[in-house]
Amino acid sequence: MSPTLNKAIFLDRDGVLNDEIGDYILELNKFVVSPGVPESLARLKAAGYYLIVVTNQAGIAKQLYDVQHVTACHNKLQDACNQIIDAFYYAPGHPSVSESLSRKPNSLMLEKAMARFRLDPAQCWIIGDRLRDLEAGARVGVRGILVGHSEAYAATPYAVDLAAATDLILAAG
Repeated sequence: MSPTLNKAIFLDRDGVLNDEIGDYILELNKFVVSPGVPESLARLKAAGYYLIVVTNQAGIAKQLYDVQHVTACHNKLQDACNQIIDAFYYAPGHPSVSESLSRKPNSLMLEKAMARFRLDPAQCWIIGDRLRDLEAGARVGVRGILVGHSEAYAATPYAVDLAAATDLILAAG
């Protein structure tokens, strides 16, 4: 008998969990957790999902900020959400500076989490505000939901924000 595999929600960060400001977040006070995020994450956790953040952080490669800044943003998010997020993965590269298999639309961040948490891709979702987020999920067999207003695409499941995406996931079972 094979062991049971787990389910997870992969979450892009900027534009999904915190307000998109249209540029790099260089100051911690500009990292603002979006309305409804703590409640949505609590609903997903109660439904048995691991919560895993997967975020491109090219500002590190561009030397606009450092790993400690990214960690401070993630700590602020965890504090706002009662420490509910299970893991954070970030890709520090940018094609103008360095290549990386972690950077979405590549799927290495998701692959690492899938191995670590023993995830069944058929039971997982990725929620992102860019098509590259959903492409990373598709590469490993994970369904995606596009949120926000930046890149609405007719053939992709779409929700206005994380709360609406949560409703779609929970309704799907």
